[in-house]
Amino acid sequence: MARDLSAYLQDVLDACNSIQDVMSGVSLEDYRSTRAMRSAVEREFIIIGEALRRVRNLDETLFSSISNSHAIVDFRNLLAHDYGAVDDDAVFGLVYSDLIVLKAEVSELLDDCHDAN
Repeated sequence: MARDLSAYLQDVLDACNSIQDVMSGVSLEDYRSTRAMRSAVEREFIIIGEALRRVRNLDETLFSSISNSHAIVDFRNLLAHDYGAVDDDAVFGLVYSDLIVLKAEVSELLDDCHDAN
């Protein structure tokens, strides 16, 4: 059975929440030195990027309404295919800047999807 937009948006929201849970109270130095933590965060970013790619396939307009949506999908590709180029400091920074915006936007879109049904 095919998944709908709201399922993919929920995946993004769940991944955002997971990243925030893992990163709560974590310093940059802790992040840099803990491979399991970096792996967990990167995996959730991969889920976010893949879910947004699927949103794009279903509704290009909705996809484009999400800030930096193309860059998020590109970031997923970097994490999955060019892992050696990943900058831990940049990933850490994304958690405390772009992720907050993404979570708010996706939450609103998800509410709109639920209101439409």
